[in-house]
Amino acid sequence: MSVADTDFDVVVVGGGAVGATAAALLARHAQLPAPRIALLAPDLADLAAPGGEPQMRVSAIAPASRRVLQQADAWRRMEMTRICAYERMRVWHESMPPDGMATLAFDAAELALPELGYIIENAALTRATVASFAEAGGRLLATTLQSLETTAQCVRLHTGVGEYGARLVVGADGAQSLVRSQLQIAVNSRVYQQQAIIATTGTERPHQHTAWQRFLSSGPLALLPLFDGSSSLVWSVSDALAAELMALPPEEFESRLAAASDRVLGRVRLKSRRAAIPLQRATATDLIAPRVALIGDAAHQIHPLAGQGVNLGLLDAAALCEAVAAAMGEREDVGALRALRRYEQQRRTHDTLISWTMSAFNTLFSQGGGAGWAAARMLGGAGATGVGRRLLARRAMGLSGELPRLAR
Repeated sequence: MSVADTDFDVVVVGGGAVGATAAALLARHAQLPAPRIALLAPDLADLAAPGGEPQMRVSAIAPASRRVLQQADAWRRMEMTRICAYERMRVWHESMPPDGMATLAFDAAELALPELGYIIENAALTRATVASFAEAGGRLLATTLQSLETTAQCVRLHTGVGEYGARLVVGADGAQSLVRSQLQIAVNSRVYQQQAIIATTGTERPHQHTAWQRFLSSGPLALLPLFDGSSSLVWSVSDALAAELMALPPEEFESRLAAASDRVLGRVRLKSRRAAIPLQRATATDLIAPRVALIGDAAHQIHPLAGQGVNLGLLDAAALCEAVAAAMGEREDVGALRALRRYEQQRRTHDTLISWTMSAFNTLFSQGGGAGWAAARMLGGAGATGVGRRLLARRAMGLSGELPRLAR
């Protein structure tokens, strides 16, 4: 390979939706030549379009994230028939009925909006964002990062097919980020000693385009609406209970699930296998290093109870793109530390606030007895007035607060 084939302005490491969105945004908005931007991941060729039953791994995408995806020219590439817009959300504690006064209820109609958000298969997100980047003229490097080293002028990336150089590396390679570990960036973490059991389920009653979430003493349970009328289960429980539930025959698991969900959608049946994912909160002590920025799960992991993980990563991608564009507009080096500090300063407070808030919610509302009752009353009080509900909903949807320009 020639120097022109191996040297780039930016290499994004990690081919998931967050990394591919960052690459697509940089190619379209950062005043950089698209061929000088590369997306490096080993499985970029394995993005066949899904068909049939919904895939197990899905994300709840907020309107602010939809705007980021539109700016990345990825939203129009989504297969809209496999997206489920949800119009309502119901959140309640196990000590209260799902239709009681203490239920926190959000409705898009109250906000004069068509929907609160969208449930989308992760693979569909990745496929649309990678396609957008490739069609913008960016380079796909279907290989594995093995190590990297930073010099004053660039970062050298050693991969399975050779060496590449970049003036800026974006670490979007997930919770076990090799980019982060190679730079010896520490992580503040808390292991929840919980696992999220995920599956696709059929329900006796229609999901009504509503996201249902019940807080149990064992952890939160969510049933998220899917495009074909089924629901995506995310049930967070202790490690011990996860092992017990995963070992149950399907019929017994379905019975336990129906009871845990308060039978809000009636009987429940499994339409897929089950999987259990260990949960933790983790935040990198630094989001940047010389010529390197971390985004998405490489920068932070949070509890899935509010579905904010991918949304945070997409906002990271938008903020980083804007910082790079500002540097280019001022004729700075694309990897200049001053430009990267703009990104870190913008995202550090927001990411940390969301991370700690989700952790606190998990601790506070996953309680029984008197503490659980008090938490339930607090939950109801938070949404007792239309003003309170609207403020909470608009914040969660990215319709208020400080956001990157590309998300507004």
